[in-house]
Amino acid sequence: MSQTLRLSIATIDYDHVRDFRLGTVRAVGIEPIWLMMGLHEIFARFIANREWDVSEISFAKFISLATEPDPDLIALPIFLSRSFRFGSIYLNRNAGIAAPEDLRGKRVGVPEWAQTAAVYSRGWLQHDAGVPLDSIDWVQAGIDEAGRMEKVEPNLPRGLRLTPMPDKTLAGMLASGEIDAALCAAPPKNFGRDANIVRLFPDYREMDRAYFRRTRVFPIMHVVAIKRAILAENPWVARNLYRAFEASKRLAERRLHHGHNYSVPWLAEHIRDLEEIFGADFFPYGIEPNRPTLELFLRYAHEQGIAHRHVRPEEIFPEGMLVEVRV
Repeated sequence: MSQTLRLSIATIDYDHVRDFRLGTVRAVGIEPIWLMMGLHEIFARFIANREWDVSEISFAKFISLATEPDPDLIALPIFLSRSFRFGSIYLNRNAGIAAPEDLRGKRVGVPEWAQTAAVYSRGWLQHDAGVPLDSIDWVQAGIDEAGRMEKVEPNLPRGLRLTPMPDKTLAGMLASGEIDAALCAAPPKNFGRDANIVRLFPDYREMDRAYFRRTRVFPIMHVVAIKRAILAENPWVARNLYRAFEASKRLAERRLHHGHNYSVPWLAEHIRDLEEIFGADFFPYGIEPNRPTLELFLRYAHEQGIAHRHVRPEEIFPEGMLVEVRV
């Protein structure tokens, strides 16, 4: 029997990955050793020490590493986490902010400058809402825990002000009025408990839908990264991993369509609603279905000093791995 290649893989416990992780789906020639832990631990340990071979990783942190000289990582066009971000801007209701343009001259917090969610929100503020990023006084701190630090080193655009506050939290500063607003991938824990902490856009779901219809952008949060050295010796690994992740996602989508596998009322009906907006594949992998999203993000990441150069989507994925094979 031919020998398989053992690869360590780290992700959180997504339903759309579970069939691959549990062995219902197999990647030809690969024996996966699956590691699951908290998301921020996955990012921190892989970025710092490359402790496993294949990893879920923040898109922003990946693109910072991938655009350094002689990068040792490359991405696979597998997008494990996606989320629209109009609901991710939180305010102190006493800060005098009623519209995006009111953020000019305000103090606004971010968990990390190189947090993917914040990249999309800042890009929208700059390009769609007309709010220059250097018109804001930026603050960096953990959302609910003090001590959060940048995991990659951004090269901030000239004139931009970013102050680390390692001994404070965004939730605390937002509640006290020390900052006026925060861009957070997850809500601060005191959102919903403190009446002074509100969303800038309460109607964010309608804004999300309108934005997608206009731009065809469905923001990608996390990609799958692999060590380049592995592909240098085994170029076939990229395609085989992609096929396994894709097959696992298809099985998860079948369960969603059925609706009875989850304790969620009207789930099957909700999936049909999503298909009317996004099409049959509402969570696509690959380059072409995601080109508007990829191109927008790569431009924003470079403008905001996270990517060290402006790259095209084809530069961050293995060359030719998605060439169609037809008979």
